[in-house]
Amino acid sequence: MMNKQRLPWLDALRGFTMLLVVANHVYLVSFNANSKYSMFMSLCLLFRMPLFFYISGFLAYKATFSWNLTDTWQLVRKKLRVQMVPTLVLMTAYIALFRKPFWDAMETAWLSPTKGGYWFTMVLLEMLLAYYAVNFITERLRRIPALKRLNTDWVLVGVWAVAFFGYATLYMPSWFRWQKDIVWQASSLTEFVRYFHCFLFGNLCRRHWDGFCRLLDARGPFLLAIVVAFIGAVDYLHWHTLRLQWANLPRTLAIYSLLVICVAFFRYYADWFASDKKVGKALQYVGVRTLDVYLLHYFFLPHMPEVGAWFRSHPQNFALEGTAALAVAALVTAFALLASQVLRISPLLKKWLFGREQPPTIAR
Repeated sequence: MMNKQRLPWLDALRGFTMLLVVANHVYLVSFNANSKYSMFMSLCLLFRMPLFFYISGFLAYKATFSWNLTDTWQLVRKKLRVQMVPTLVLMTAYIALFRKPFWDAMETAWLSPTKGGYWFTMVLLEMLLAYYAVNFITERLRRIPALKRLNTDWVLVGVWAVAFFGYATLYMPSWFRWQKDIVWQASSLTEFVRYFHCFLFGNLCRRHWDGFCRLLDARGPFLLAIVVAFIGAVDYLHWHTLRLQWANLPRTLAIYSLLVICVAFFRYYADWFASDKKVGKALQYVGVRTLDVYLLHYFFLPHMPEVGAWFRSHPQNFALEGTAALAVAALVTAFALLASQVLRISPLLKKWLFGREQPPTIAR
């Protein structure tokens, strides 16, 4: 089982994923381009948010946590403050600055599952609360003599199976129509269902990390992941051989395979992403401040529609599109981190916007 120490390469992976999130927003908002016409952005869209939620589930595992009522409630209170307060404040500030008329824009954002871009922290909170509830209930059930050997891992596997089925129904509109209901969209539960299985997959990988590492180190499983990722991604992005409900199958296979490949790559080349390497240090810094970057980067997205127009008239520029989007994303991320540093000067903002307590001062 993995120890409690931070994994530098995992922080770097989270920072890399955050850069992909910003790059996608650069492509959509700054370049005013549709990502479905970009092979680079379409490929990134397959795994960037699933990878983000995978890492969130991975980090949510607490090996020694006591799931009693007092400790669980304290954890819930902390997550409510850290996830919701900064989201509400900065979402309102962004709409006030960039969306008019204000009240109409607020109504539109709240009725949308993506909340004007600020959906991630809300959906992650829903996932954490669901995960905490599973652990809390499982702990209570163990007090029943007949269930005292109830294994949380198997309970989570069952929850993953239910979550995966819910995810599958999103892509079966002729069979399941629940996702069109305004309640599911306004609550962002559609996005919860879309990604909760990735969160649980990450959590299960953390719980069985030693076994998962053995799979990553074996030649056969990793080679299989590469083959499946290639076939699934190419079919989803280019071939389109499957139709209707089955069309989501290659996409799902590509998602899980790409998750494994990304984790395997950053773990295998952990030395590249160490703190004493420039790239590793930069990605780790972004990785430990993903909340800051996510909440603030919208304020610094530039307006560059000419770039998108050029890419539309010059398609199939995979490397150039990726380089341009990532370069602007790095600049936007730097400004977001700078703004975060300025805001953190205030102990009040540091606590309520970024969830960090001011260390106590020592009297002299």
